[in-house]
Amino acid sequence: MHTQKVAITIPKELVTMIDNISKKRGLSRSKLISIMLREKLMAERDQFIKDAYDNAFSDELIRKEQRNCVAWFDGVGSDEGQEW
Repeated sequence: MHTQKVAITIPKELVTMIDNISKKRGLSRSKLISIMLREKLMAERDQFIKDAYDNAFSDELIRKEQRNCVAWFDGVGSDEGQEW
């Protein structure tokens, strides 16, 4: 993984917490911050995707289309089959 140095200013009590946790885990301060930041960013990305999905399926027309599609696929295994 390529890395890049970034200078940030954070409250002293946060630095103390980071140092305590990093010592307990046997990680460097930078590694711990990278891990925690990655976890937060992935959670944000996942929430964005969930929100977009929820927004799309809050539309009644899209829900109706999806229900029709599911009903169609439910009939695929029937003796009548499906028209292509």
